[in-house]
Amino acid sequence: MEKELSEKHPPEKQLSNNSDSYVNKENGTNIITNLNANHDDHPETETCDLLVSQSPKTEVKVEESDNISHEIEEVHQEEKESDEKIEDSPPTPPEINYTIETVSLDIDQFLITLSSTPKDAIETIDGESKEEKDGKVSIEIPVFVEKILDLVEEKVANHDLNEGKRKWGQNPEEDSSFLEGINRISKLTSSIDKLRPDPNPAALINRIGGIQQQAMTCLENEFKVILEDIKHSDQDPTNDAKGKQHEADHSVVQESESIETDNVLGYSDYAVSILNRIAKAMIEGGFESECCQLYMMIRGQAFDECFIETGFEKISIDEVQRMPWEALEREIPIWIKAVKECASIYFVEELKLAEAIFSDYSSISSNLFSNLIRTVMIQLLNFAEGVAMTKRSAEKLFKFLDMYETLRDSLPAMGALFSEEYENELKTETTTARCRIGEAAIYIFCDLENSIKSDTGKTPVPGGAVHPLTRYTMNYLKYGGEYKATLEQLFREHSKIERADSTSRPRFEGETQNSNNDIAEENQSPFSNQLMRVMDLLDSNLGANSKLYKDIALSCIFMMNNGRYIVQKIKGSTEIHQMIGDTWCRRKSSELRNYHKNYQRETWSKLLSCLGHEGLQVNGKVIKPVLKERFKSFNMLFDEIHKTQSSWVVSDDQLQSELRVSISAVVIPAYRSFLGRFSQYLTSGRQSEKYIKYQAEDLETSIDELFDGNPASVVRKRP
Repeated sequence: MEKELSEKHPPEKQLSNNSDSYVNKENGTNIITNLNANHDDHPETETCDLLVSQSPKTEVKVEESDNISHEIEEVHQEEKESDEKIEDSPPTPPEINYTIETVSLDIDQFLITLSSTPKDAIETIDGESKEEKDGKVSIEIPVFVEKILDLVEEKVANHDLNEGKRKWGQNPEEDSSFLEGINRISKLTSSIDKLRPDPNPAALINRIGGIQQQAMTCLENEFKVILEDIKHSDQDPTNDAKGKQHEADHSVVQESESIETDNVLGYSDYAVSILNRIAKAMIEGGFESECCQLYMMIRGQAFDECFIETGFEKISIDEVQRMPWEALEREIPIWIKAVKECASIYFVEELKLAEAIFSDYSSISSNLFSNLIRTVMIQLLNFAEGVAMTKRSAEKLFKFLDMYETLRDSLPAMGALFSEEYENELKTETTTARCRIGEAAIYIFCDLENSIKSDTGKTPVPGGAVHPLTRYTMNYLKYGGEYKATLEQLFREHSKIERADSTSRPRFEGETQNSNNDIAEENQSPFSNQLMRVMDLLDSNLGANSKLYKDIALSCIFMMNNGRYIVQKIKGSTEIHQMIGDTWCRRKSSELRNYHKNYQRETWSKLLSCLGHEGLQVNGKVIKPVLKERFKSFNMLFDEIHKTQSSWVVSDDQLQSELRVSISAVVIPAYRSFLGRFSQYLTSGRQSEKYIKYQAEDLETSIDELFDGNPASVVRKRP
């Protein structure tokens, strides 16, 4: 059998127990390697060798042997590589519990690495050919980049689940953690673009951008909620654990001390701090436009609500012009209050809020504040310009002056809040509206001249009383005196414009520039000059009206009434008195004394002539018929005067008293003297009572009834 076996299996192709490998001499390659090297570790290999060498029945072919050898070799090779890996690989590290706080430190270090490496020297793993990689630094995207994306994405998802509820402020640590994560993502967005756009970084960049967009939407919603939620912003969330009673007390205290706290426009320090951090995160994340637009919208709405609370409504210029004066007159004080509060309170607080929320971006806060306030001021100035364009009438003057002063006095306070560029723009717009109001006020005041000139009444005032035009004009001037400084300012500005216009026109021959008259006119108060023109016109008008009376005495009473009224109004107004001057007042008082003398001459001279002694005696004897006629004439004249002048009106108590005293001083002594001397020549009894109708005391009582405006038909006698 051995021989047969030897013949069938030549020595060069026999499988030897002592050989380490089987060699195929045709190609010189090893088919089985280290077959017996690990018999102890692999007993199945030994069993296979025995089967091949000892089986008497099996004829081993080369092809079958080759297949088995390859399979065995592959098994050994895999086992060997596995053993080598087990021996070389380090032990598996424990799983890391990632949080935003821990990952943020790694992200910061990674960003430092990116920022310190030149962009041209950066390449990513498997992103370029060998030639492109030469001289460049390989940057591998660390695992914690994906981790921070997962963590932020999870927080955004939780935020979306609670949409519509107030979340920020309930857990300050969570708020801070969320913002830290968003800030890191924003930094990654701006830094990761240094990587080459191979598939892996491109996908990562897309994911970072998507998560950042979601996170910014979340911040935008919270920014809006906190800005709008002013009512509850005074409750610091860090104090929630102190109990509801404490919160209530805390709320009451803050409400009572709201003016003294550091809260800005109702926002607590904590709310402002959150708004500041959110704004910073949005701006650094490239969402500056969205943040600014949202801020402008909400704060603009806040001003609208503020106007509604004060009662001021946004009214267009056209709407203002169509409003009746009665309705517009009610709106002007509300507008004045809104402008003053904006200039002194709201604008100051608004600047503080903008600077606090955008504290790291002074240019942004300045622009936001300026644009917001400009929008508010346009609404207010539109109302002023609309009022200035309404039909001019005398009753509007003082409302116009109030508006003028409001704009004039508020501008310095507002201008100090703006940068130079915006201050100049605001000053221009405000000055334009103020000048239009002022110009309208000047024309209204000057129109007073036309009102006086147009008064051409043909009916005298009953009883010689003060003319309505006199009352109207003097009261108008008295109220105008309260605006003396403003009116002087207006007239000076207006006169400068007029002089500028006149100097721009060609001068006539003989006119010289800077003449003495021009200098004198400049030194005078334009308002005082205008006031004197009004007074002169009024005086002329009264003189014309006095001629409507047929009774000269009554025209004198009329002039005395109106003159006294004018003097008293001037003396009662310090401002008008200063402009008119004592000289004018003395001259007017002298005119009143002359009217008084004329009145006495026209009225009481005839009566006193009845008490004269001339013609009563002939050759030393009293002629009784003449005496009787004198008494009769006196009684008749006095009754007539009493009846007539009791219906005349002297409303000024002092003037009325002066007239009565002066009449009594002339009439009573003369009558008493006449009666004492000649009454004895009349027979006592019926004859005496018939001619001697009054005693001196009766006359005095009757004189005291003059000028009351109540006609008396009978003179009352003493019992």
